[in-house]
Amino acid sequence: MVEQTIIDRLEKEVDVLDRHLEVFVLVWQAEPIGIVKLSTKTGLPHHKVRYSLRVLEEEELIEPCSAGATTTDRAEEFVETLNDDLATVIDTLDAMKISGSKEMQSV
Repeated sequence: MVEQTIIDRLEKEVDVLDRHLEVFVLVWQAEPIGIVKLSTKTGLPHHKVRYSLRVLEEEELIEPCSAGATTTDRAEEFVETLNDDLATVIDTLDAMKISGSKEMQSV
């Protein structure tokens, strides 16, 4: 078995976050929406959509209803701050980059 590097794990986490956000945006745009329709629109298997919905529900961004998933009041705040929050993470990752200089290698 090939061992995962810390970067591989980070990439996997980013992929999962991307999937959660894709599902969230579809709920936001087409609520109420069910698992089958979300799966069809995203091309993701039902179990992955179901997991993303569970995570989004735990974050109190969506809630289930008889017609599928709908967003909560907290979703509006999430959308308003999302780009700034992602920019902060990107800045943090940029700050982690190591230059090829000898001075940086000795740090």
